[in-house]
Amino acid sequence: MGLYSFIQSKLQENQQVYLLHVVQSTGSSPGRKDFQMAIASDGRFEGTIGGGIMEHKLVELARHLLQAPPTPQNFIKYQHHHKQTKQDQSGMICSGHQTIAFIYLSPTDLPRLQTIQQYQTKQQAYRLQLQASGIRVSEDLDTPCSKQLTGEDWIYESVLGQHKRVHIFGGGHVGLALSQVLSLLNYHIHIYDDRPNLNTLQQNQWAHQQQIIDYSKIKNYITFSPQDAVVIVTFGYRSDKVILTQLYQEPLAYIGMMGSDAKIAQLYQELSAENIDPLQDLKHVHAPIGVPILSKTTMEIAISIAAQMIEEANKHLPTGRKK
Repeated sequence: MGLYSFIQSKLQENQQVYLLHVVQSTGSSPGRKDFQMAIASDGRFEGTIGGGIMEHKLVELARHLLQAPPTPQNFIKYQHHHKQTKQDQSGMICSGHQTIAFIYLSPTDLPRLQTIQQYQTKQQAYRLQLQASGIRVSEDLDTPCSKQLTGEDWIYESVLGQHKRVHIFGGGHVGLALSQVLSLLNYHIHIYDDRPNLNTLQQNQWAHQQQIIDYSKIKNYITFSPQDAVVIVTFGYRSDKVILTQLYQEPLAYIGMMGSDAKIAQLYQELSAENIDPLQDLKHVHAPIGVPILSKTTMEIAISIAAQMIEEANKHLPTGRKK
């Protein structure tokens, strides 16, 4: 059950719920910004704010507040993951800090939660506002988000629901396995092939969009954004080259191409003869694709690709663990 489905089900049972939302994290904090969990008055919970002894303590705090009069309030809780500070120690020693907003929800908040659920169902981005007066949601994606985490007028805003999008060129066995893996990472998956009636494409239940295209005319079908990832795992060397030559100049969050060292060397040699410099023009292309884990099976290859995509994305985080 998803987090907001869980919250709605508890509110519909006339229970109360605390939403715990990570509004700030630094260093090696286990809970990253916008991690969420919910604790209901029957003691059950869903989601995570990082796990460990810290999460256990805060879950118990929320359970206590839900059982204790008067009506619980909305507040900010600081957590320090080291022993250098005397207050707000989380019990963890991984270093770093995180700040959690506690938002009390009652059955009167159901309309707002249903609105969030609708946005998520439509895969539509939305603006979430948390403050001392409660939770708000809107479609305003353009106004800069506010964050003031001290004082009685504290406020935190974040745009959520912006799905990561991946374009997988090649609907074969690797494309099928990669779709399954990336579905667990909340990617919006688009997969393409030039072979009609491909059995692995027909078996792919994880892709949000499937399309048979002419690889030589990619930009007639697809508009890319700088947040998109591209994975090239087609049936043959020639089709890989056709796709790469069209996309290597696109501003993408990630681009990778599958192939052996020998295949990549041959392809790059041909591109050099066509005035494409592999050392400069293709230095951002991950080829051979994936982290080197000696992968053999299609699922192992898919995991290695997903790991590299995660690594590349996390390099651009302002703070956080790099390992």
